[in-house]
Amino acid sequence: MLNALDTHLLNATPRQRLRGWSRFLTEFLYFGIKEARSCLFVGLFFAAVFLVPRAGLFGLPRYDVLLLVALAIQAAMVWSGLETWDELKAICLFHAVGFALEVFKVSGTIQSWSYPDFAYTKVFGVPLFSGFMSAVGSYIIQTWRLLDMRIRHHPPYWMAVLIAVLIYANFFTHHYIGDYRWYLAACALGLYARTTVVFRPLDRDRSMPLLLGFVLVGFFIWLAENISTFWGVWRYPNQLGAWSVVHVSKWSSWSLLVVMTFTIVAHLKHIKASIHVAQP
Repeated sequence: MLNALDTHLLNATPRQRLRGWSRFLTEFLYFGIKEARSCLFVGLFFAAVFLVPRAGLFGLPRYDVLLLVALAIQAAMVWSGLETWDELKAICLFHAVGFALEVFKVSGTIQSWSYPDFAYTKVFGVPLFSGFMSAVGSYIIQTWRLLDMRIRHHPPYWMAVLIAVLIYANFFTHHYIGDYRWYLAACALGLYARTTVVFRPLDRDRSMPLLLGFVLVGFFIWLAENISTFWGVWRYPNQLGAWSVVHVSKWSSWSLLVVMTFTIVAHLKHIKASIHVAQP
């Protein structure tokens, strides 16, 4: 069924009769459907978060059930051809990178947030279903395919990798030598200032600044983070007594993490072919 939907969504046959507001609304609708379809992994996992009781199911703690759900979703996506083995390898890399960051963040000396519930599959205080970057990576991979994304004036890869590594390192080092987030954001702004993403909502190419895409995706991740903390999947220190909205500053953190995740996706062989690197 999903393959049939994808075939329909990828049909770029010209719709000559669409003009004016009818074209705008139709393209906007298809864009929304493609975005929702790209969130398949995230959507199914969030459904599990809502449906699985905090006490767990069948004698298994909630975090363990969520791990099984995440693995089942991922296996089904690969089995059905919605993701390739190369894409799965990239998602596993996202998971490893995100998981390492979470282990550091929940450690006794840092305690930026915590996973309050018991689980058999918690390692160093972090349940194995986490590693939030894998969900972001899956979304970007699916979006790239469904929207037929192409990148124009991408910075040289070594520069993109360098800024991605520095962004990741800052999430660790800012606890000891200061937070250089905004300096790194300024560097990313200069690096991607000319970069545009070309995408196809329906039958015609549209474009937008890639930086705007980073910010928008970061915003929606921030919204998802609010939902997750509300349902108690994890908690920040100020939410232990009663839930409160995640501070808006996290939006900037997520946007920078999107830059890093995008850099990994951009190195996939079939995606690299759709990226035009700016020449000096």
